Amino acid sequence: MSRLKSVRRGVARVAGVVVLGAFCATAMTGTAGAIVNGEDSTERYQFMASIPETVPEAGNAKGVCGASLIHPRWVVTAAHCVDPEGTGAVPDGTVRIGSDKRTSGGTVRNIDRVVRHPGYRVGTQPNRNDIALVRLDRPVAEQPIRIANRAGDPGTPTRLLGFGTTVEGGLPDWKFPERLQQLDTRRGAESECAPGFADRTRLCTISRKPNAMACSGDSGGPQVQRGKWGRWELIGVTSGPGNTGDKCSAGPGLYTNATAYHGWIQKTINTNR
Repeated sequence: MSRLKSVRRGVARVAGVVVLGAFCATAMTGTAGAIVNGEDSTERYQFMASIPETVPEAGNAKGVCGASLIHPRWVVTAAHCVDPEGTGAVPDGTVRIGSDKRTSGGTVRNIDRVVRHPGYRVGTQPNRNDIALVRLDRPVAEQPIRIANRAGDPGTPTRLLGFGTTVEGGLPDWKFPERLQQLDTRRGAESECAPGFADRTRLCTISRKPNAMACSGDSGGPQVQRGKWGRWELIGVTSGPGNTGDKCSAGPGLYTNATAYHGWIQKTINTNR
């Protein structure tokens, strides 16, 4: 557990898909169309949140990470999104909740506290226990998303959401869309990701559209599936690519299995009221 001031401590190095094997948060602003080859969001996702970030060692480049509102005062995101010493991206100190625009709308709250999973490890491929909770300074009125009891079996339809770059490659080519993007995907079998990538805590994710997948800036954002009565439920947190390649659109994607951390999430919220 750490206060926001510890989140703002020293910056070690610039993060990127090629450097860390994670869909990190640095990019130049742009207007393309995010999630590479995704589409504009087709409904309102009140639980969708975004965390603006800055990378000092990249000329103060502006970026973003995604997050999901799971409690009126808490969002869940990727641990590497709130790890400036490990990735070089420093959260600007706010979270925007419930907007389909990256830089406007919704509700904005200050970050009050950051809790990374104690087993989190970055710099490996893939990252380990790549999940964190961010407490807001005040509750919001938007409707949180429920964490599913379990992720669906391989083949289950899912959806990804994010404000990440729509242009692959490295800086300064990355472009962030202003409009929230979505991509329909499915749960993949562990064997559809590189050996050792997917397991009980990491979901292999396959696009249902050719040459499309989450990319830099989508980290921390949600993977959702339809639950009872057709409501969206959270199953995954965007973590990184599902293989050792460096092209996002080639897929697959790797998602921290939020359902596997449900106990830790509840305990953290209950002990940090």
